[in-house]
Amino acid sequence: MDVLITGVTGLVGSALRIALEARGDRVVGLGRSGQPCWDRANNRINGSVEGFDAVVHLAGESIASGRMSEARKQEILESRTETTRILVEALSACERQPSVLVSGSAIGYYGNRGREELLDEASTPGDDFLARVAKDWEAAALPVTDAGIRLALARTGIVLSSDGGALKKMLTPFRFGVGGKLGNGRQYMSWITLTDEVRALMHIIDTPAISGPVNLTAPHPVTNEVFSKLLGEAVHRPAVIPVPSFALKLALGEDLATLLLLQGQRVFPKKLESNGFAFEHVTIEAAFRSLLA
Repeated sequence: MDVLITGVTGLVGSALRIALEARGDRVVGLGRSGQPCWDRANNRINGSVEGFDAVVHLAGESIASGRMSEARKQEILESRTETTRILVEALSACERQPSVLVSGSAIGYYGNRGREELLDEASTPGDDFLARVAKDWEAAALPVTDAGIRLALARTGIVLSSDGGALKKMLTPFRFGVGGKLGNGRQYMSWITLTDEVRALMHIIDTPAISGPVNLTAPHPVTNEVFSKLLGEAVHRPAVIPVPSFALKLALGEDLATLLLLQGQRVFPKKLESNGFAFEHVTIEAAFRSLLA
């Protein structure tokens, strides 16, 4: 199988590339250089995207890399919607089109839902900034279906890896014994290990019955308080020093702290499980045993 990946140098993209190549697939990255490559200045892709069997679109500016000014919010939005629109137009114009586009999204689609019942793919969207970004991001991908290409929208949760992402940033204070819950700790964290994230993306590529939104989260989300307690136990350190909300807002800015750390969603991977996907790491305890052994 020939697979095109955008965002191939990121945490998920690089791991996906390794896994696909390990099973014998040919992988081509679509980035800022080489062929094909993005030409954002002219709203196009330079080079051909013809002949790929599957496309996985993971490109997008990191949300956690700066304070949430209005300019920054626009950059985050356009890095997702514009690249998606350009990619969809290019794929739709191909003579030999891919059978599937797996387009990135996020569980931020659901907004801040507190301790609400489990959310599945049919749940309604939220109305905060990240929810609006996710909705517009997904909407930009939808026209690819008019060309007869199967579309899956990968609503990814918090990807856990000891090599990068959120968990790596959290490990240092926890290993020094100064970790603890964030704010009141009642916000839900819907997580997935990098291993299962990659396996889920490959399962979506390989399963023609899967289309539309797909939650990429483990089946047992936990509150931040529980996550913090179990992470402390996993690194054999106490996790009793909470980080108050005001300190997070002071350090990161109110919008960024609230959107990324102080609110959450309790998400269930209904579509993955109903289409035969079996998680390697079902519980957060199992995830920590695997990642921090």
